Amino acid sequence: MTYCLGIKVKSGLIAIADTRLTSGTEVSTNRKITVHEVKNHSLFIMTSGLRSVRDKAITYFREVLAERDQTFNKLYKAVNAFGEQVKRVAAEDRASIVASGLNFNLHAIVGGQLEDDEEHKLFLLYPEGNWVEVDSGSLFKIIGNSGYGKPLLFRNLHYDSTLQEALKIGFLAFDATRVSANDVDYPLDVVVYTKDSFHMTEHRLEKDDMDEISHQWSALLNNSVRRLPSYWMDPIFDKVVKPVNNGQ
Repeated sequence: MTYCLGIKVKSGLIAIADTRLTSGTEVSTNRKITVHEVKNHSLFIMTSGLRSVRDKAITYFREVLAERDQTFNKLYKAVNAFGEQVKRVAAEDRASIVASGLNFNLHAIVGGQLEDDEEHKLFLLYPEGNWVEVDSGSLFKIIGNSGYGKPLLFRNLHYDSTLQEALKIGFLAFDATRVSANDVDYPLDVVVYTKDSFHMTEHRLEKDDMDEISHQWSALLNNSVRRLPSYWMDPIFDKVVKPVNNGQ
């Protein structure tokens, strides 16, 4: 499985991608995020799904960028081009993949800003090649193992959150997924994009880098649970039958 999270806030974008690959009983590590930067063209692509499909689509898209990069003045045009390559791979490989008992299941999160974009953009691309855009009404998209981190993101992430706050919340969402699913793990690749900068900052976090934060977060959660008021439980436990004391 995979955990890739893209966040859009007012000041920029955060991308977080785990690196664990699971194939049967084999576990390996590989990068799931690709960054492209040329002058005022900055974008990243994160993917989940079959690795062979991902690699082929990314390879085709790199060729398109090499030939046509300057024709993409807005990010949605580059997303359309990547979607075309996903459909190309589907036309070439879907039948054999399905015949092998697998699904053609490539999903992608594409984010960045091109020269004529008024602001940074974030898109979710489906295996069929169509997409939806993330806006101030829906601040994030997750592909892969998506369930465990959503409550934290919904409760804490706001459009006016700083990039630092967004990264912190994004990491905690990853951490919730990591401790709940054995197919998501470190190393963790992070990309930060500041609005109008046309530069992606990349960084890799190892388990040793984040152990202290993870343990501290766990301690804070435990303490918060204990500190929650319990008066609302009184009517319930007033009805609970007490054990009989036989004088022993």
